[in-house]
Amino acid sequence: MPYSLQDRLVIGLASSALFDLAESDAIFRTDGEEAYREYQELHLDDRLNPGVAFPFVQRLLSLNDLGDEDDPLIEVIILSRNDPDTGLRVMNSIEAYGLPITRAIFMQGKSPYKFMPALNMSLFLSANDRDVREAVAANLPAGRVLDSTYVDDPADHDLRIAFDFDGVIADDGSEQIFQESGIEQFREHEKLNAATPHDPGLLRDFLANVNKIQRIEEERCNTDPLYKRRVHASIVTARNAPAHRRAMATLKSWGVTVNDAFFLGGVDKSLVTSVLKPHIFFDDQTDHLERTALMTPSVHVPFGAMNL
Repeated sequence: MPYSLQDRLVIGLASSALFDLAESDAIFRTDGEEAYREYQELHLDDRLNPGVAFPFVQRLLSLNDLGDEDDPLIEVIILSRNDPDTGLRVMNSIEAYGLPITRAIFMQGKSPYKFMPALNMSLFLSANDRDVREAVAANLPAGRVLDSTYVDDPADHDLRIAFDFDGVIADDGSEQIFQESGIEQFREHEKLNAATPHDPGLLRDFLANVNKIQRIEEERCNTDPLYKRRVHASIVTARNAPAHRRAMATLKSWGVTVNDAFFLGGVDKSLVTSVLKPHIFFDDQTDHLERTALMTPSVHVPFGAMNL
């Protein structure tokens, strides 16, 4: 029987999100492809340093201990613009870190995001803005990891995932009203539509898949009183009362949940993320992310009117 990805949480990951490729990318830009190939071959056995998404991915994969070793709950698949030869260093580094990532797609000079639906992926992360925007334009759940000075705490075994609401978990219809007509019209619109669910955003299904892992943790807690929940999901949104009601009603209508919700009403989100310390934070607006990325692994989801 073929190996099925249908009942798993599957993430597509560019090597630029998993590892710090600044040095080798600089060689490619300044000296060309042949010099880049020579550099990668020379450093084939030199382990790459962790990139922005490394702590998130490492913790996510650790959750496979909740299931059967031969039937993992979570799969991470490398989606790379490298050809197989220049991708060897990435695979060697993955092995050196002991990450259980065994599947990869290498397409020389082309982004493989088009394979996301075939591989049941609910998220694609890359540092390549063009690849991410092309994926989002195809209505695929993708985000660009931003440079960050975040320092991981290896003693912290939890996995905290934080999302903006509008333009990330939900569509950006209400955000468009705010941008076009102002805050008062937005509030009135949300009050009138408080019981009307939003259309899903690109990362709704990713959150739903995270919830599946959380339910498995709940089952483990019921059989093992010593088990400590590791996965925590939060929304950090510029909404506040009364617009919070529609957000919560929407989540309930979809059957998805979060552990925490921060309705900030325009307060700087980095003030919350610096305390919450998520291992990854998704937002559709770069002005929010420029501040959060200073201390938090942050991902830009270039969806909707704000990103045209």
